[in-house]
Amino acid sequence: MSTDEQKRRDLVERIGFAGRVLSTAAVMYHSAVAAKVGLGATEEKAMDLLERFGPLSAGELSARSGLAPASVTGLIGRLESKGFARRIPNPADGRSVLVELVPENLAALVGLFDDFVTSLNELLDGYSVEQLETVLHFCTEAARRQEAATLRLAGKEPG
Repeated sequence: MSTDEQKRRDLVERIGFAGRVLSTAAVMYHSAVAAKVGLGATEEKAMDLLERFGPLSAGELSARSGLAPASVTGLIGRLESKGFARRIPNPADGRSVLVELVPENLAALVGLFDDFVTSLNELLDGYSVEQLETVLHFCTEAARRQEAATLRLAGKEPG
């Protein structure tokens, strides 16, 4: 094996390990953020889905999260009882409801991210445009592949 092949193999192994460390750090961070406002990590991440995709039906939230429909029903109930989400009539189908975030109750949660976001922006300041494009591509593709793997684990077909 050439030196370049060995270096590549070592880098791929180190990236895999760094990914595991990052994943654990992300789960622990989001658990800590969620706990500050009385949420569980799954509740906090479901709120992220609602923030990114707008109001969703329970079925859509199930599909996007990979959670079982019964789990999503309980999740929505918890978010409602804690004042972070509410059910609204679905304008496209009067027989169903959508779940949306309660914006006025999100300020306490959003502010908890300020320090971390500032720190990440400082890190990104050290990268060239080309490097940022590579980082963006990797993050986007890794997330897409992890979402697909989550759906497969839940017995759903990635779409």
